[in-house]
Amino acid sequence: MHKAGFVNIVGNPNVGKSTLMNALVGERISIATFKAQTTRHRIMGIYNTDDMQIVFSDTPGVLKPNYKLQESMLNFSTSALSDADVLLYVTDVVETADKHNDFMEKVAKMDVPVLVLINKIDLTDQEKLIALVEAWRGLLPKAEIIPISALSKFNVDYVMKRVKELLPDSPPYFGKDQWTDKPARFFVTEIIREKILLYYDKEIPYSVEVVVEQFKEDEKMIRIHAVIYVERDSQKGIIIGHQGKALKKVSTEARRELERFFGKKIFLETFVKVDKDWRSSDRELRNFGYQLD
Repeated sequence: MHKAGFVNIVGNPNVGKSTLMNALVGERISIATFKAQTTRHRIMGIYNTDDMQIVFSDTPGVLKPNYKLQESMLNFSTSALSDADVLLYVTDVVETADKHNDFMEKVAKMDVPVLVLINKIDLTDQEKLIALVEAWRGLLPKAEIIPISALSKFNVDYVMKRVKELLPDSPPYFGKDQWTDKPARFFVTEIIREKILLYYDKEIPYSVEVVVEQFKEDEKMIRIHAVIYVERDSQKGIIIGHQGKALKKVSTEARRELERFFGKKIFLETFVKVDKDWRSSDRELRNFGYQLD
């Protein structure tokens, strides 16, 4: 008998969802930085064996939207509740159990198995962890509560074991050689955006979108032309930096990461353009691939 199903990962920003996704799938699918709101899209990572296919889905963090981009991010998270065979709700030892009550009410009403994963347990003590487990048990009485550390992979094997046990019998949804639903261009944009998140402070990373305008691959090399969009002329100047040094650093780091990711030499050209207030424009957000109501 073959098992297959969608295992959707939801939770608030900055609780380690992307790190967990990568640990479970065994591939570097989701970018993982110390900054909140890193994941903007729903990203699938596919785990295959001869008799099983697990489609893990990492979603943007659950948050109160302040502009249309964040509304789209919340839509991705909410949609993950409707097609899950197993739901992984990721929290951590800092977050309180009563955050985003309206979203949690939807989780509580789900008929599928819910695993609440309390991440970063190395940052607390046993007494506080027990109290946190009890708080989550009170909020989601039908859920299974599992303390984990995604970074050190503590209890990640147990989470995988439980997921496999809970999967329904089903034929595979994707080809057995497929490990994600996203095209190569998507991962180029994610890796460039990750380097921007790591290198720039304050609002700059959240005002940035990356578009790959050219992706040409041959046996030895991939040639990539990417545009970094910002909302203001002042942001463009910050991204480029004095004598272009900041943009050069980002491009160099991204190129190295892309070469590791694709296993080929990369020729990367990056340009910066201004697209005023793109985060609040329905038309621009749709052009960038975001999901709107």
